[in-house]
Amino acid sequence: MSHQVRQLAPGDGALFSALNAMFGRAFEDAETYGDAPPRAAYLEELLAGGHCIALAATEDGAVTGGLVAYELRKFERERSEIYIYDLAVDDRHRRRGVATALIDHLKTIARARGAWVIYVQADLGDDPAIALYTKLGVREDVLHFDIPVD
Repeated sequence: MSHQVRQLAPGDGALFSALNAMFGRAFEDAETYGDAPPRAAYLEELLAGGHCIALAATEDGAVTGGLVAYELRKFERERSEIYIYDLAVDDRHRRRGVATALIDHLKTIARARGAWVIYVQADLGDDPAIALYTKLGVREDVLHFDIPVD
């Protein structure tokens, strides 16, 4: 493997923008990931806040994959859970271990933070994602609901 995985930190705004562009291509949703980019100050705050974990896989300086997760600190015990919100690999770099490397890197971060689990959702019909997550974890069949805030 020639790709490198690293966690984004304050000052990595340009890399975060490249990560967003890759997500837009991979998810075929350039509008969501590119039409209203966050301000640099917002990204700096997000990356410095501790609850957002952004990982980028790069090869020769180009983003080949990425993962954005959120740490959810629990109230019932002194522990946390890590929720993978977005994970994608550029189509030219798939089937090369990039997604597994991203998740392995996240596991290291999760252990260091005292998290007890990492969890992720996959859409029915997204067979590659389901196969990856089945290989790495235990499947639970649940229902997901989006509740509007307005």
